[in-house]
Amino acid sequence: MKLPLWRFALYLLVILTGLAVALPTFLPRNITQTWPIAPVSLGLDLRGGASLTLRAEEAAIGAGLVSDFATALAEADASLTVRATEDGNGLIIDVPPGMTPDAATSLARGHSPKVGGGPLQQSEPAFVLATRGNTVVATLRSAAVALVQEDAVARSIEVIRNRIDEAGVSEPSIQSMGRDRILVQMPGIEDPAGLRALLGATAELTFHRVVPTQTEDTLTLPEAGGAEISVVARPALDGERLADASAAFDPETGAPVVQFRFDTEGARIFGELTQDLVGQRFAIVLDGQVISAPVIQEPILGGSGVISGAFTVEDTTTLAALLRAGALPVPLEIIEERTVGADLGADAIAMGLWAGLAGFALIAAMMITLYGGWGMVATAALLINVALTVAALVLLGATLTLPGIAGLILGMGLAVDANVLINERIREETRAGKRAASAVQAGFDRAYRAILDSNLTTLIATALLFWLGSGPVRGFALTMGLGIAISLFTAVAVVRAAMDIQLRTRKPKTFEIRPLFRFLTPKTVPSFRFMRARLAGLAVSLVLSVASIGLFIAPGLNYGVDFRGGVLIEARSDAPADLAALRAGVEGLNLGEISLQDSDSGRSVLIRVEEQPGGEAAQTAAAEAVRSVVTELTPAAEIDRVEIVGPRVSAELAVAGLIAVAAASVAMLVYIWARFDWPYAVGAIATLVLDVTKVVGFLALTGLDFGLTAIAALLTLIGYSINDKVVVYDRMRENTARHPEMPLRALIDLSINQTLARSLYTSGTALLAMLPMAIWGGAAVQSFAIPMVFGILVAALSSIFIAAPILLFLGDWRRRRGSDGAAGATLKPIT
Repeated sequence: MKLPLWRFALYLLVILTGLAVALPTFLPRNITQTWPIAPVSLGLDLRGGASLTLRAEEAAIGAGLVSDFATALAEADASLTVRATEDGNGLIIDVPPGMTPDAATSLARGHSPKVGGGPLQQSEPAFVLATRGNTVVATLRSAAVALVQEDAVARSIEVIRNRIDEAGVSEPSIQSMGRDRILVQMPGIEDPAGLRALLGATAELTFHRVVPTQTEDTLTLPEAGGAEISVVARPALDGERLADASAAFDPETGAPVVQFRFDTEGARIFGELTQDLVGQRFAIVLDGQVISAPVIQEPILGGSGVISGAFTVEDTTTLAALLRAGALPVPLEIIEERTVGADLGADAIAMGLWAGLAGFALIAAMMITLYGGWGMVATAALLINVALTVAALVLLGATLTLPGIAGLILGMGLAVDANVLINERIREETRAGKRAASAVQAGFDRAYRAILDSNLTTLIATALLFWLGSGPVRGFALTMGLGIAISLFTAVAVVRAAMDIQLRTRKPKTFEIRPLFRFLTPKTVPSFRFMRARLAGLAVSLVLSVASIGLFIAPGLNYGVDFRGGVLIEARSDAPADLAALRAGVEGLNLGEISLQDSDSGRSVLIRVEEQPGGEAAQTAAAEAVRSVVTELTPAAEIDRVEIVGPRVSAELAVAGLIAVAAASVAMLVYIWARFDWPYAVGAIATLVLDVTKVVGFLALTGLDFGLTAIAALLTLIGYSINDKVVVYDRMRENTARHPEMPLRALIDLSINQTLARSLYTSGTALLAMLPMAIWGGAAVQSFAIPMVFGILVAALSSIFIAAPILLFLGDWRRRRGSDGAAGATLKPIT
């Protein structure tokens, strides 16, 4: 069937639009600055910068609600005795004489904090009240904490944005992650120590009366020098009334100070307060620490004041910025920090470009060698695929990361899979004696089902990786998923249009797809008897998988900082580093288990430090200590990368990785079962388990870093392994309907031989795409590319020697059980 002309026009419009959107990405920035379409946004691992993940502290939110409730009750009725429950998540209210429990409950209900609410939603009480004898127990609702946490994150984003703007960081990205987290990405920041303090501080400024003795209404707070001071617990004034703050110098001493100014109402309250406190001390408290406690010499009626202390210029600049931006509604904990130097980002771009070009050149050479002119058409379609993928990233506002480049490169190898299927199928139809138009039509019709099934399996794994992954790994899933989805257009529709033009203009009698060299022209379908080696194949596979499980147990996987937590620092210098001196220096810090790994002839060193007890502050201090040792022992070294991962994040990443692998396997089982038959599904999953165990054993044997990129490799291989088997399964399904009386062993051998060229060629293109990245990719992507190369080889062999024998055994078992009553093939031709 010839394509209508309007479809040609539509294809051309899509391609030209995509090329126009993608073009600015491939041109120098000085040329495209005034263009209406911006280039694709680059991630921090490509442009350099810092990324911080902050978490709203749930415990602080709960404590705040409990404290607010207790204060409201004390103000409502001073006769009530209120104390916190043992777990701190509630209050116990003792009913005083003269008041009934019901009356106390009603009073508490009227003063309980309310949460939620909106234009179409009523607010809800934060506490559940229950009467127990002569007491009322108020229990904090977890749902209330979640609502407050979500609202606090939303309000914190605006405060953080204001603080970063005060610091002068250009093009920051600030976004919420789930209910309780905020991701802050800052391009160009290589040492975020100052910004860490700027973002992590709550900046709750309060003013308190200083008292000489402690009572029930006072607090004991620490001063900067280590001494303690007693103040009235309830603030006389807070920072919400501040109108401005700025860093300055004391005109008499020249010391750095912070000047502040209240708004009109704040100035009035501050004036009245200082009038009452002449000759007395007045404490200025920031986040629970007294930063200044001067004696009020005279009333301050102008609404302005000065905060002085043992400050540096940097301290006053940061403090002024914090006060101007306002206080965070909830304390935020920095649970993850990653920093990439600009030089490493530039190197990553260059590496990705060269690896991509090398992979493309190898794929193009292979396709042209195998299919001649139609290989050149497939190569042109592949170029269009890359351009449209980049255009899709631009239109979606997505960010291109280093793993994203890896996904783009791997996507190239998988995209030509459809071209191989189509070309081989058309060759087969031509050998069967069909005329040109009929061969092309039948080739596309019969290949498309296998193309759709095989690509959907990969897209399922990719979707799970995007859903359960995080950060750059999601970038990998997005680019590869887009590339595979777009290949259904470029490799099928565009190539079909090119072939239709050939049929319209030249009107050939037969449609020949000739290789570049005549000796590569396939004459007949091979007739290898693969099932004769079924027992040997299964035995070798089982031995290797058992050995892989042993390697997983001992020595085990080399878990990266993503899963173990801790600190990772990458340093680079022009001359080889003295690894022994660095090891001695870092071990002298007494930070626990330390590992050093050099690469690039000793010019690049990876330093890993185990997770530190004491939370984020201890992790950060460890990272700074290691940086100091590196710069002291190797003055010319540059810190290219710093990653700090807390225990909560590492545990969550590990769980998410396991869930993703398990979910992908279940999804493949369900899909194959639905599209084929249960023996196919069981055979595919059993083979998949054997494939994955071998890859895990390979990772354990080589000691490659096992982190998020390794999980991405496993998930991709799950999709690829099933992809490879689906094509063979599709041919078995077709042959079952065509040759119902053929013995199952012969049918499986026939199907494998018919698809052998496709299996070899597509495995070859995927390997060629990954090899340059595995060789020159560097530490950041080698834990993805190297296992992929190994896994592609394993998947290609397992389709023939593992999946097919399992299918044969299951089919024979079904025949012996008499479930189908067939003397020949015992696989149902489900369509």
